Amino acid sequence: MSQTPGIPPLPQAAAARIQRLAAEEQRDASAFTSDLSVNEHFLIGQLGFEPIGYVMGTSIYHVGIQVARWGQSQELTTLTSAMYNARELALGRMRAEAAALGADGIVGVALSIQMYAWGQDVLEFVAEGTAVRSTANPGAYRAGDGGPFTSDLSGQDFYTMVQSGHFPVAFVLGNCVFHVAHQGAMQSLRQTGQNVEMPQFTEAVYTARELAMTRMQAEADRFGADGIVGVRAGVANHVWGEHATEFMAFGTAVRKTQAAAEEPKFITLPISG
Repeated sequence: MSQTPGIPPLPQAAAARIQRLAAEEQRDASAFTSDLSVNEHFLIGQLGFEPIGYVMGTSIYHVGIQVARWGQSQELTTLTSAMYNARELALGRMRAEAAALGADGIVGVALSIQMYAWGQDVLEFVAEGTAVRSTANPGAYRAGDGGPFTSDLSGQDFYTMVQSGHFPVAFVLGNCVFHVAHQGAMQSLRQTGQNVEMPQFTEAVYTARELAMTRMQAEADRFGADGIVGVRAGVANHVWGEHATEFMAFGTAVRKTQAAAEEPKFITLPISG
């Protein structure tokens, strides 16, 4: 299997599976795998793409501890970096699987985190999606580094986006692990029984979200995107304590195509159960 520059090599077990799938596809001896719904499969086919395999990447990561002052709101940069790097490893390995299959891109990308009994500070980061390839122009839709594009758009949204004259460039994200300072005892007592904003908390949470959004936008700029669609912002507490929280923003960076597609056609979707 050829290695695409900028995409990490596959772990041995994954490389063996992908090599087997690629060989079977060349002999037309294997059914494709996909997490697409019936309607998604139909619409992607209408755009001239075919699914060639379900792909995934994973990274089991030990997330360290960073000490913060209880009375000061601040970003925990060590933890921010750890959470971002672990996701990048999972996304990179998912792209490596798709590249080994000769895919042009990955649609329906999903990221998840799960814990095991080995310890709360050990997290598994998983990225998964369906690798697709152009039936008419294989290789024409890949990202700027020569590897597959990535997108968390559903098959239906992918179809609509292409029809509108835009094309996915990359799944982009930004995150920030932030420690929100504790209130002083006297301040807490003064607020007892009152309806009142807690500006210390408001400011800290607002700052953390802005950092995550700014980093996501910076990723899109590096890919030369014109915009980001399907943006979602999430908040999660992992293993750091009740006042340390991760804020994450993610979406699909898109670029305008040379010319917008024809007027969208009305089509009849197959009925799924």
